[in-house]
Amino acid sequence: MIKGKMIYYPNAKINIGLNIVSRRDDGFHDIETLFYPVRGLTDILEIIAVDGKPNLIEFSQSGIQIDDQPDANLCVKAYKLLADKYGLPHVKMHLHKMIPMGAGLGGGSADAAFTLRALNQLLDRPLDQVQLANLALQLGSDCPFFLLNRPAIGKGRGDKLQEVSLDLSGYWILLVNPGIHVGTKEAYEGCIPQKWESSLETIIGEPIAKWEKLLINDFERTVFVKHPEIMKIKNELYSMGAIYASMSGSGSTCFGVFQKKPNIPDSFNKYFTHVSKM
Repeated sequence: MIKGKMIYYPNAKINIGLNIVSRRDDGFHDIETLFYPVRGLTDILEIIAVDGKPNLIEFSQSGIQIDDQPDANLCVKAYKLLADKYGLPHVKMHLHKMIPMGAGLGGGSADAAFTLRALNQLLDRPLDQVQLANLALQLGSDCPFFLLNRPAIGKGRGDKLQEVSLDLSGYWILLVNPGIHVGTKEAYEGCIPQKWESSLETIIGEPIAKWEKLLINDFERTVFVKHPEIMKIKNELYSMGAIYASMSGSGSTCFGVFQKKPNIPDSFNKYFTHVSKM
């Protein structure tokens, strides 16, 4: 068991293309999407194992305010999931939140996955990656991706991962979040599942300059109608010179991929923005 302080930096992700393939009998949807990590935007997670009552967590949070009660936080849920099954020491955990929530960037899922990874080191018999991934899926459909944390196509609920060789290093990414909350249920309303003619893996093999015409996020069809402000952001990213722009996940964050570091226009000053190299 590792003692002392552990500090992790759970990172954001974007979805490059998202195909809603079909509706499942369990109420979820089968999708096909490319998860790509954005390591320049992270939360900060600190965990300290202390002497005290086992299976007890003291949780605190700073940064972007979370309105939910601590027990509803995915970091706390990850701790309790492991503690109930395998037993854990008393820990003090602090989360400094910098990734916008409900934004299509996977911040909560990243926090949960990194918590599982950290707490796994406190077990007498650490779990393997398959066991961790099965636990992560109980916390969120995209949690297993953050255990891998490398570019991967997600199928099924997003949990069946296939690593890809896509490398966008050298490009710049601009994230723009208008603070509009788009619930997953809302995003799926009105969507008509249909598998694309060309696979996502085939499309991403094309030059990035061709993605604008080939690579879409199916959620945009319904979300843009309800929230035209999000569509306006995507269009402005293209007008700024983005090689490719899209909404991430079910929104409301849009991102643009640029060859050079973009200058953030005044029109984005009212939004959360983040620029970094990919």
